[in-house]
Amino acid sequence: MSTITREKAWELLTEYNKDAFHLKHAQIVEGVMRYFARQLGYSEEEDFWGIVGLLHDLDFEQYPEEHCIKQQEIMKERGIDPRIIRATASHGYALTVDIKPEHQMEKVLYAVDELTGLIGAVALMRPSKSVSDLEVKSVKKKYKTSNFAAGCSREVIERGAELLGWELDYLIQQTILAMRECEVVD
Repeated sequence: MSTITREKAWELLTEYNKDAFHLKHAQIVEGVMRYFARQLGYSEEEDFWGIVGLLHDLDFEQYPEEHCIKQQEIMKERGIDPRIIRATASHGYALTVDIKPEHQMEKVLYAVDELTGLIGAVALMRPSKSVSDLEVKSVKKKYKTSNFAAGCSREVIERGAELLGWELDYLIQQTILAMRECEVVD
C-alpha cells in the first residue's frame, strides 16, 4: 500500500536520526501503530500504519524548530506516498502545522506519540523497568504530576483522546497493551 518498504523507511530514518532514544521511540510508535491498525479493523493497512509510526519524527533530531515541516520536504524529495507525508505531519497539529488529523490512523498517531513517552517514563521507574506489569492507575498517578516527564504534553494526549472519541483511561490502557506487544529491547 505504501511506496516505501519498512527497510527503506528505516534507512531514511537513520539517515536523519542517530540518537538511540529517538530510534527506539520510532520503533515503539511503529509497533503501537501496527497494534492499533489490527485492533481498529485496518489489518490490511498494518504495514502502512507502521511506516507512518516509524517516520513520524523523521525531522525532529536535526530540525526540532521545523518539526513536521522539514520532514514534508524531505519525504517529497524522496517521492514518498503523499498519504505518509500528510499522516506524519498531522501529529504536529496545533503545534507546528495546521494539518488536522482526520483519518483514524492520524488521530491514533497524534494521541499515542506523547503518551508512549509518558508510559515509557513510568515503566522505567518500576522495578521491572517494563510495561509488562504496568497498570493504568500507575500511569494516571504520574500523569497528574506535571513535572514528571514534563516534555510529554498532557494537553496533546487529551486532545488526541478527544479526537478519537475515547476516554483517557481507555487510550492509556490500549497503549499499554500495544507497548507490551512491541517492547523494544536496547
